[in-house]
Amino acid sequence: MTINETQDRIVEEMSELDDWMDRYAYIIDLGNALPPIDEKYKTPQHLIEGCQSRVWLNAELTPEGTVTFTADSDAIIVKGIISMLIEVLSGHTPQEILDADLYFIPEIGLSEHLSPTRSNGLLAMVKQMKMYALAFKEISSSDKQS
Repeated sequence: MTINETQDRIVEEMSELDDWMDRYAYIIDLGNALPPIDEKYKTPQHLIEGCQSRVWLNAELTPEGTVTFTADSDAIIVKGIISMLIEVLSGHTPQEILDADLYFIPEIGLSEHLSPTRSNGLLAMVKQMKMYALAFKEISSSDKQS
């Protein structure tokens, strides 16, 4: 599934929920379903700067050239949000991640229903995921040049 197809599915699923209490419950369920991150990644180096709660994010470049993200958070809503971001971006190439327009965030109304500090955290999560993609892109292109 492409990044946009996954985003469209999330937008469709969220649009079926009438109010924000149901949407928060959906986001919490996504967080609860997030596979646990390996404990070795729960280190200060994997913490995302700018988040009010603690969010650990790890990324690995697969032999196929796609990025796999794993994450965890000590806040249930944030864990659901990072789960959505992983669902959208994981399994894609660094270039696809860098080129992604994450339109599902405003379309589901997430930004306007988060506190300013949570919105900043959301931006920090997206930025960190794109930074990993950029680093992997640079590594891949330098490997090809050698």
